[in-house]
Order: sequence, then structure tokens, then C-alpha cells
Amino acid sequence: MTKAEIKRRAKPIKYKIRKGDQVMIISGKDKGESGTVLAISPREGKALVYRPNEENPDAPVFLNAAIKHRKAKFQGQKSARLRIPVPIQMSNLMILDPKTGEPTRVGRRKEDGKTVRYAKKSGEIIPDVQVMDKEEKK
Repeated sequence: MTKAEIKRRAKPIKYKIRKGDQVMIISGKDKGESGTVLAISPREGKALVYRPNEENPDAPVFLNAAIKHRKAKFQGQKSARLRIPVPIQMSNLMILDPKTGEPTRVGRRKEDGKTVRYAKKSGEIIPDVQVMDKEEKK
């Protein structure tokens, strides 16, 4: 194990992107697309991003999805092309400014004794989205 790996395990990186944030992809095959963060993996530095589907609200469209070809295994079954969601690197995402809707960098500052995130372009505070976790549902 290298010295860098030991440091990384001791203190994980704190990302400024959180679950439920509106983000834009700034590089890769889906460059320019915007969506919502579904889940993040801070240890790997990746996030799953989706956008709502107008045609079928129950099935969101995942950004940065890979296509997997499934061959028919039985005679009556059809072959299919499945869209598998693939996590995207956090460095390829930028939070959208709540005031203008443009991509912006994020800063942190203390307000009323709490640390809040703010958009560097407009100075507007980025609200924390309340997302229900598995423990809260019970």
C-alpha cells in the first residue's frame, strides 16, 4: 500500500456535490446534459446522474448509460439492448446555480453558526435537498 492510499483511507475527500443536487455534465459523451444526482460514492469519487422521463415518469433516463446487448436464451425470448447506468466521475460534474441555472463552482461559508454551500457566480446559497433514506422510510 502506498503512502497516498493510506492518506486517502484515513481521511476521505469531502465533495461539494450531494445527493439530490441539480448538476450539469461538463465532459464526456453526455457533455451539456443536466440532471439530478441519484447517488454518490465518495470513496470512488463517482456519482449516478438521472433526469426525469416525460414519456414514462416511473422510469427515469440515466445519463452516461452504457448499452448492454442481451442475447435470447430461449426460443420464444427476444434479444434486447439494455441501458445500464454507469457512474460518472465527480470532476466531470458542476452544480447548477439556483438563481441563473448555469453551471457554477461551489464555495463554503459560515452563516448563523452553520456551514452552507453557495454558488460562486451569484453568491446564492445552494439549498440542501431533503432526500429520504432507507432508515427514514421505516
